[in-house]
Amino acid sequence: MSRLYPFHGGLKTVRHKTESNQWPIQRAALPHRLTVPLRQHIGAIAKSLVQAGDRVLKGQMIGQADGYISAAVHAPTSGMVAAVETCPVPHPSGLPDLCVVIDSDGEECWVEHQPVDYRALHPSELRNVLRNAGIVGLGGAAFPSAVKLNLSGQCEHLDTLILNGAECEPWITCDDRLMRERATGIVAGLQVMTHLLEPREVLIGIEDDKPEAIAAMAEACVGTGYQVRPIPTRYPSGSVKQLVKLLTGKETPVEGLPVDVGVQCFNAATAYTVHRAIDHGEPVISRVVTVTGHVSQPGNFEALLGTSFADLVEQCGGYREGVERLIMGGPMMGFALHSDEVPLTKAANCILAASAAELTPAQPVMPCIRCGACVDVCPANLLPQQLYWHARAKEFDKAQDYHLFSCIECGCCSYVCPSHIPLVQYYRYAKNEIWAQEKEKQKAELARQRHQARLERLEREKQEREAKLRQKAPAKTIKATKASEAGIKLDIEAAVAHAKPHPPSSISSHAEEGESITDYSARTPALPVEGGSRGSEPLSSKQDA
Repeated sequence: MSRLYPFHGGLKTVRHKTESNQWPIQRAALPHRLTVPLRQHIGAIAKSLVQAGDRVLKGQMIGQADGYISAAVHAPTSGMVAAVETCPVPHPSGLPDLCVVIDSDGEECWVEHQPVDYRALHPSELRNVLRNAGIVGLGGAAFPSAVKLNLSGQCEHLDTLILNGAECEPWITCDDRLMRERATGIVAGLQVMTHLLEPREVLIGIEDDKPEAIAAMAEACVGTGYQVRPIPTRYPSGSVKQLVKLLTGKETPVEGLPVDVGVQCFNAATAYTVHRAIDHGEPVISRVVTVTGHVSQPGNFEALLGTSFADLVEQCGGYREGVERLIMGGPMMGFALHSDEVPLTKAANCILAASAAELTPAQPVMPCIRCGACVDVCPANLLPQQLYWHARAKEFDKAQDYHLFSCIECGCCSYVCPSHIPLVQYYRYAKNEIWAQEKEKQKAELARQRHQARLERLEREKQEREAKLRQKAPAKTIKATKASEAGIKLDIEAAVAHAKPHPPSSISSHAEEGESITDYSARTPALPVEGGSRGSEPLSSKQDA
């Protein structure tokens, strides 16, 4: 066995695997109605391409990926679209989401599809094929695989590609049965991933309590160079960062991703869907799911997406008496459902009908005694006690200082706490509050940016108006200047004329043109005077006498 690098903490749990992994995968019956959520992945919800009354074919795209981090959704069977509306979905909040409701016609009539020669495609074209096939991580995270298969801007060269077949959570056996029965298809999908990522090595991690799966995968890998690595049966060895540590010895950065240290990881079921998409041209319309717990006949079913949990439980013979809770996922990281009338999604790998015996008995919460047991088992090497105190006190900044978001919510700390404190619930609460505050900050920042953009727009429009006025100003200025100069000239002439002395109007009226007043007076005869010889004497003399 190649060298392994144990991670900190973890637990030995009661496995409960044999209840469901003793029989081959069964094909679930075709239901009369399928409720297909348009959000079955991390990222933006798919954009609906159909409406009520449309006829759809099996495999037809009914939801288009909307954005880079998104994935397409397809019709699981042929039939008629009954509605596009909000319906209950499996989610911790219990809130409904937008779904396409399809009434099956029972014909299973496929849309036209064919294999893809992936070696002839450019890497971006191949990623688009997988994106349009709706391929996401089927280990539970449901992150769009096309994004993880693109290393641009993240990593120059990939050292290690890991296929995750650990399946460490109790009760879940769908990957175990898939590797036993369809190992060849899984390896075929892995070859497509290897073609895109070109890693230096390919490692397949499987817990050592699955000897049949280890043998089947080893046989399928003959001649490929892929290495099957059995790993210790210890929860949560299937968590990505812990599996990377186990197989490579590399520590993923606190707020980073495995690709930051040259490693990328995919689930075994995801590789199988890649094989179906490339070698058969089939999108993701079904998945293998474990139905177990307090049901009559536990097992694994390949069921169409959109099949209700109630239908799947019924195919297992129904509930046995004493069921107290229905859980999606395992008992450690799964969540309780509000109803079994919710549809199967890509993220649902297990339906656990839990009785009181399978559940940790409810006990009163007592004060923390600072025993440190939570620190010993934390696989992320955190300080759960400090996170608890800060989350409880709503000191979210301090909780982040202790790397709150590095918590993988595995539940190990809550499992061993002698005071029965629901630690993981406090961490989830703190994370949700931080996300809510971040959203409010983003809204406030967006409002500020819009206000600033409006002010800039108004200022820009003002400057444009002023520029237009300045362009028109020269012509008006010239006209105004000429008019002003003419007016000034007229004013000057008028002022000069007003300043000159003027002769009496009677004289000036008889003066010839060019003749002065003096000349005119000289040639004018003296006026005659009555009675006497002194007629030529001036009038003033007579007046004086």
